[in-house]
Amino acid sequence: MDKIVVYGGRPLTGELEADGAKNSVLPIMAALILNDSGEDIVIENAPNIRDVRVMCKILMSLGVKVTDRGGGCLVFNTANITTSSIPLSLSKEMRSSVFIMGPLLARLGRVQVYGPGGCAIGSRPIDLHLRGLRALGARIEEAGEYISAASPVLKGGEIHLDLPSVGATENVMMAAVGAQGETIIKNAAREPEIVDLQTFLNFLGADIRGAGTSTIRIKGPSLLRGGSYRVIPDRIVAGTMLMAAGITGGNILLRNVIPRHLEAVIAKLREAGMEIEEGESWLRARGSRLKGLDKVKTQAYPGFPTDLQAPMMALLSLARGKSNIYEEIFDGRLKHVDELRKLGARITSKGNRAEITGVAKLLPGKVVKATDLRAGAALVLAALAIQGKTEILHPEHIDRGYDNLEEKLARLGAEVFRVRSF
Repeated sequence: MDKIVVYGGRPLTGELEADGAKNSVLPIMAALILNDSGEDIVIENAPNIRDVRVMCKILMSLGVKVTDRGGGCLVFNTANITTSSIPLSLSKEMRSSVFIMGPLLARLGRVQVYGPGGCAIGSRPIDLHLRGLRALGARIEEAGEYISAASPVLKGGEIHLDLPSVGATENVMMAAVGAQGETIIKNAAREPEIVDLQTFLNFLGADIRGAGTSTIRIKGPSLLRGGSYRVIPDRIVAGTMLMAAGITGGNILLRNVIPRHLEAVIAKLREAGMEIEEGESWLRARGSRLKGLDKVKTQAYPGFPTDLQAPMMALLSLARGKSNIYEEIFDGRLKHVDELRKLGARITSKGNRAEITGVAKLLPGKVVKATDLRAGAALVLAALAIQGKTEILHPEHIDRGYDNLEEKLARLGAEVFRVRSF
């Protein structure tokens, strides 16, 4: 079993660039399926993370030609997509495999997938995805984990999402690009990654308006072409690095960021006592004496992101006084509480709420395990603040969303490395 070993207690200092956004690049890669022009599409600023590699395997299993030029540059040719079925093994490797449904249905008129995998962070049903596709005319059958959908012709319509689901919004957007007439999505999610998907699809020739608001309009069908597109920076990676500066009392300059995507996070970090300066595409974060926060509540964008709830809990474990975190997005996303307690954090949790009483220091010499992607990041942050050695098991979860995290932290002065099993 691989593990990450951290010898903490050092303030992190230096400069970093944020990676390309995981939650942008995955739906964008799925949307490539809609392009049947035969022209190449180049994706730049793609992070070198496990989920991107899995999505490449999924696309290749469908007949897509994928070329990795290095440096975050991937080239795709989707001229020869002939199969509409995703293997079970790949469907189970990550949740974002569900994004394939909308574009494959629009391209081939049929799709067969298995219920998506990914991190175990509570119930994340895909009923909103399926309901949206049905509203466009798809006939969907479910047999256990196996899902098949078919529709010779998709037709636009008005779809009201019960919840502003990011994935459902994106899946319906992609399907609607190939549908006859106008599709209107109401109560749509507003995340920056949805805006990025709209920008990408419009760049290729689609007609989409309204991303970033609660109403999105798609006029189809559209004939798409090739081209080169650069993915936006990852606001979750950027937020994690800001918190790394805070928890170690460091001084980090982050480049290749969009500060307005992090307004809710920056506001809470400043409230906790951090000093944060911002420019058009950079942020500087300085750690200082941290203080507790009365309420951190995860919400859909532009609220505080659920993906930074666990790293924020690690940060607040070392803040003066009490803090309260409310997880309002997922019902099983407090599994990192037990692991942080092993490190000496004083946290009590009930339901979706965690109360944190800050401690002066955490405990060295412990072995903890990453239970999911963001929980793993939280444990790495906590370990960076500990005077002594910490071992973190199951780093493969971290690899799903962070590109060479140990290397980046080492460049900032951390003593962190991976021990691989053979």
